[in-house]
Amino acid sequence: MKKGLLLLLLLFTIVVLAYQLKPVKKAIETVSAVIEIPSLIDKDSLTIRSRVNLPIGFKRVVYKSGSFEEYLRNYKLNAFGSKIINYDDTNYFWQGGHVGVLEIPVPKNGLQQCADALIRVRSEYLWDNNRKDEIGFNFTSGHYCSWLKYAEGYRPIIKGNKVTFHKTTNANSSKDNFYKYLNLIYMYSGTLSLHNELKPIESKDLKIGDMLIKGGSPGHIVMICDEAVNENGEKIFLLFQGNTPAQSVHLVKNIEDSTISPWYQLKDDAQISVSNYTFGSAKFVRFK
Repeated sequence: MKKGLLLLLLLFTIVVLAYQLKPVKKAIETVSAVIEIPSLIDKDSLTIRSRVNLPIGFKRVVYKSGSFEEYLRNYKLNAFGSKIINYDDTNYFWQGGHVGVLEIPVPKNGLQQCADALIRVRSEYLWDNNRKDEIGFNFTSGHYCSWLKYAEGYRPIIKGNKVTFHKTTNANSSKDNFYKYLNLIYMYSGTLSLHNELKPIESKDLKIGDMLIKGGSPGHIVMICDEAVNENGEKIFLLFQGNTPAQSVHLVKNIEDSTISPWYQLKDDAQISVSNYTFGSAKFVRFK
């Protein structure tokens, strides 16, 4: 009888000790994981490619020099730790969701919001690479507005959902006028127009320059700016975004998976969280 009581007491003691040591074991495992995972951020680097290192087993997908893909991957960043600034020069209320701020000025007029920031990046690439004839976007009404016609002096006259274009001013193909054109696009285009206008893409075909989009008012959109693959063909991506209110364009953290952050795995119809926004069902589009 005494032996039985002694055995029960011993078992009870073991169970209590195991329960008490559980948090200690968990803490040890967490510390070990942090030690074993190498840092993926190079704080001294000033481009997207050099700021973010690759997880073990991955290599960057190669793209042609001068391509839009390489342009995005090598986009310049401000110094590490730079804050996200709103168009009115105030600090954005949350600074915990990014690992870099792109060198993209934020107009004081407040127009350059999430879709507009990506429209600007695409348009500036086409401008810088002498592909100005490709610069053009649909208004939310569905009417196409090209830079070339704007430069010739044509302006839209908008009455409800009806839009007509008329030559109302002298031709002007200057860079200053180009940014006035972009301001017009910002006013009448957005996530809804891009969602309706652009070609849908499946996740298996994603590449740098493609966008994760939720069309609407409000909606949201982010752009892929780097891409890597492992020997099993599994791909990971980096994302940047503008936002509402208009603010600094920034490279976002992966707040759902710190082991590969800021890299993301992207799947069709998946729930994907980026900084302060969650896409309930992932849809992807590509510029023409």
